[in-house]
Amino acid sequence: MFEHLPNEKWRQFDFPNSNALQKKYMVSNMGRIASFTENFKKDGTLLKGSAIEGYRIIRLKVKDSYTHFLLHRAVAELFLKKPKANEKFIIHLNHNKKDNRAENLKWATQEEVIEHNKSNPRVKAARKKIQQRTAELKKGLKLTLAQVKDIKKMLANPKRKLTYKQMAEKYGVSEMAITRIKRGENWGHVKV
Repeated sequence: MFEHLPNEKWRQFDFPNSNALQKKYMVSNMGRIASFTENFKKDGTLLKGSAIEGYRIIRLKVKDSYTHFLLHRAVAELFLKKPKANEKFIIHLNHNKKDNRAENLKWATQEEVIEHNKSNPRVKAARKKIQQRTAELKKGLKLTLAQVKDIKKMLANPKRKLTYKQMAEKYGVSEMAITRIKRGENWGHVKV
């Protein structure tokens, strides 16, 4: 037996093939799950489950195969108002995938999920990191796209008057950079 949380309500969770299981399962509005055989109050045991991409899952063996369910989905199905036809997703209002309390969950459409994730601190941090990395890469480039096109045009012209060395000096790069542009090793994606 385990201690119940204040204002915690439990409901039995039935999933496909649950009659083939030896145990029964109860899910609480606080995002907890327990198993029991006969009497929930006497022999109920809290389950921890495991995590996949931050979401708590419960994995069970039914006959000869395994099945699993997401805990937040079980809480939503048992404790939230039934969703509309287009509300197939569940969002965590505080963006914490481990907080599976019914009051922290909401049925949502795909568009609502996308909009909700824009305010997710982890998504914001990842976006900022990508922007910083992109800015760092742009700073490291010595040539612009227009300059590379000019160089490629000069290299393609058999009557050009500038040598590789003169082109390198003109654009502030090494002769090897000009050679690599000619071979397509650098800036190979740029077409003239």
